[in-house]
Amino acid sequence: MTENDRPAERFRVVRYDTRGHGRTPVPPGDSTLDDLTDDVVALLDRLGVAQAHVVGLSIGGMTGLRLAVREPERVASLAVLCSSAHTGNVQTWRERAETARTQGTAVLAPTVASRWLTPGYAAAHPELVARLEAMISATDDEGYAGCCAAIAGMDLRPDLGRVTARTLVVSGADDPALPPEHQQLIADGVPGARLLSLSPAAHLANLEQPDQVTDALIAHATGGTA
Repeated sequence: MTENDRPAERFRVVRYDTRGHGRTPVPPGDSTLDDLTDDVVALLDRLGVAQAHVVGLSIGGMTGLRLAVREPERVASLAVLCSSAHTGNVQTWRERAETARTQGTAVLAPTVASRWLTPGYAAAHPELVARLEAMISATDDEGYAGCCAAIAGMDLRPDLGRVTARTLVVSGADDPALPPEHQQLIADGVPGARLLSLSPAAHLANLEQPDQVTDALIAHATGGTA
C-alpha cells in the first residue's frame, strides 16, 4: 500500500506481486486484464478472503476496476491510484513489450522510473531512484512484456458505470505517465466516486505523499472522508 505501516494496525494487509513480477510465476505470452483479475480472485480464494478493500496503483488500479465489475461481491471498497480506464497509446505499450522481450527491462528502467517521481523529489532522493530502477531491471523480461500487453489491450470505459463499490480515485497532479485527465475520467464514470488530487506527486503518489495517501485510504475503507 505505502511504506507507512499504519493500515496494518487496523486491517489485514495483503500485498502481492502481479504475474511476471517479483516472485510470482511468469506465464508465457501476452496476458489480459482478465488474466490479472483471475489471479486476484484465486489469491483471495486461497487466503479465504470473501471480501476485501481493494487498493491498486497503475496496473493494479486497472485490475481493481475490472475486479469490481466482474466480482462486485468481493470488493468492500475500491481505491484506484494513478491509473487509467484506457491509456489511449496502444502502440506505445506494444512497442514497450517488444523492447522488453528483445532488449530487456534494464533498457527501459531509467525512462520508466523518471516518470514515477517529480524531478524535485527524485533529485532529493537519489537512493530511491536507484532502487526503483533496480526493481524494474530485475523484473522478468517476458513477465513485464506480458503485462504491457494487458494494458495495451484494455478499455474499461464501457464498464465504469457498472462499478457499485464505494470508490476513491487518487491522482498525481504531476504524473506524466498517466496524467490527471485519466483519473478524472474514472471519477466521472464510476457512480459516486470521489477524486483526490495530490501535488506535488507524479505516478507514485503514495511515495511522494505517503501520509496523505494513507490517511485517505484508511478513511475510505472505514467509510469516512479524508
